[in-house]
Amino acid sequence: MSILTISQINRYVAFRLKEDKAVQSILVRGEISNFVCHTRTGHCYFTLKDSECAVKAVMFRSYADRIKFRPKDGMHIIAAASASLYERDGSFQLYVTDMQEDGIGQQQLALEKLKQKLLEMGVFDTSAKRPIPTHPSKVGVVTSGIGAALQDIINVISRRYPLCELHVFPAQVQGEAAPESIARSIEMAGKYDCDVLIVGRGGGSAEDLSAFNTERVVMAVYNSSVPVISAVGHETDVSLTDGAADLRAPTPSAAAELAVPSIDELKDRLQRETGILDKVFFNSNQQREIQLQRLTEYLRSLSPENKHIMAQSELDLLSKKLADLMDAKLRQSENLFQKELVRLDALSPLKILQRGYSLVYKNNTILRSAEEAVLGDELDVRLASGQLYVKVIGRKDDIDDV
Repeated sequence: MSILTISQINRYVAFRLKEDKAVQSILVRGEISNFVCHTRTGHCYFTLKDSECAVKAVMFRSYADRIKFRPKDGMHIIAAASASLYERDGSFQLYVTDMQEDGIGQQQLALEKLKQKLLEMGVFDTSAKRPIPTHPSKVGVVTSGIGAALQDIINVISRRYPLCELHVFPAQVQGEAAPESIARSIEMAGKYDCDVLIVGRGGGSAEDLSAFNTERVVMAVYNSSVPVISAVGHETDVSLTDGAADLRAPTPSAAAELAVPSIDELKDRLQRETGILDKVFFNSNQQREIQLQRLTEYLRSLSPENKHIMAQSELDLLSKKLADLMDAKLRQSENLFQKELVRLDALSPLKILQRGYSLVYKNNTILRSAEEAVLGDELDVRLASGQLYVKVIGRKDDIDDV
């Protein structure tokens, strides 16, 4: 007996399959699952299954571009294919050259039926959604105790918000026992006074995520006494649990970010609001000081002491004004008196005498005409300096005769 290498065995089996007409150019009916179309190459990889078995399949881009519909998980198709062995991995698979829809698979039908039932029950109503607490003190997590999803959640929460407590409720998230295990963990979390609950798992195939499309899990989420954030698979994976949850997250890490705030953002916000509060307090205090100053001045203006000071000030002002008026009046009178003195002095007979004139009195009566004197009268002649006593010895009546 010869010894064969793995390559020889795989090459032989692949050759025998290619030579077997029974598995070449065949039509295969099955349900699509795990469908992936690579963006770069355009090749499509998926699984075809029935109720008992499954087989891997590949459809190269040159054939995939020809089909007139978009394949997706749960779709039942009839595929034109040839069976072969991928020698490198030793995996048996179908090479599909064409396909056509053959109706919706039984699993998809059951899922649509359950979805309609839950929809009629109001499980997906947005009015039933509860708000997620902004600053939770306890966060619960229902997921696999050994999965990467749990570690992602722990890392995010410990980094973003280390102030909260994290309670993990391990559950089986895959397999036949998964729905009951997930539901029990959700119900248990409700007894621990958690503020918010993250329910989910990491990515996987449609079969891997199927537990989150069961009525048992969906109703456990819907009836949870704690607000639930669902985090099932990747962003493109949408489950019935997502619809029943109060909030859906595209990934477990995103769920952790939605469950707790960022302590750094809270610090920044606290600093900003503290600055605003300080400014408001300063402005308010400044306004109060101005108002107090105004009221103090107003109160001071109403005090008896201030009124007395104001009255005294007004009295002093009036007294000064009266004194000024009296001084002005007195100066005016003095000026007028001086003018009258000057005028009187100008009219004084003495002033006339000083210019060389004299006054002649007869019996203390001024003579104004020579006719008033007779021969022999004794007259008094007053000069600017001194007096003369004269006797009339003659008279001339007409000054022109002089």
